[in-house]
Amino acid sequence: MIMNKLTPTEKILMVSLGFTISLLAFRIVYSGTLTYIFFAWNLFLAAIPFLFSRKLKKHEKITKVSFLLIAGWLLFLPNAPYVVTDIFHFKERHPVPLWYDLLIVASAAWNGLCLGFISMMQVEQFLSKLLSKEKVQILISCFMFLCGYGIYIGRYMRYNSWDIVSDPLSLISESTDPFLNPILHFRVWEFTLLFSVMLSIIYFTLKNLPLNTRSGTELKAE
Repeated sequence: MIMNKLTPTEKILMVSLGFTISLLAFRIVYSGTLTYIFFAWNLFLAAIPFLFSRKLKKHEKITKVSFLLIAGWLLFLPNAPYVVTDIFHFKERHPVPLWYDLLIVASAAWNGLCLGFISMMQVEQFLSKLLSKEKVQILISCFMFLCGYGIYIGRYMRYNSWDIVSDPLSLISESTDPFLNPILHFRVWEFTLLFSVMLSIIYFTLKNLPLNTRSGTELKAE
């Protein structure tokens, strides 16, 4: 019954997420350890911005509800591409073959990116109803930059989205310091800028792929 309410894209996402979770579950049973179990939690967090944007796309104008949906979406958005940085944990861990763990890490990263980018497209679709194309693109670029910074906060400052409620003073203090002293935090902005550029390249590539496929002209020219 639930599957009938899902769009084709959402059904594919369910299959993709199911593949990663199945790999993880088999690994736990086979190895008798909970290695990589954090991927289950991280993918849950990655799905939250998608759930916000899924609700948002049904709105036609800015209301209190739609504003809160956008705020919640932006707050949790970095959790989606953050999964890519979990590749830092990848190494050979017996008795599971290295290639099997690579499948877990790679598929989890892919799912995180898909959840984040699809939710970004849904938010962009909503904003396009209200703003000009130029203003929407500026906002998307700002979202990408904030997302890159959010990934840094999660990976290196070790904060997560819940800390805005549980430990707001500490989070605000540490996350604003790089803005107040940018020269002292060059590595922070180096990471943020390069990650936001990478995410932007992937996002706009994926967004334009259907157009290129339908026309066939650009792909043939390349």
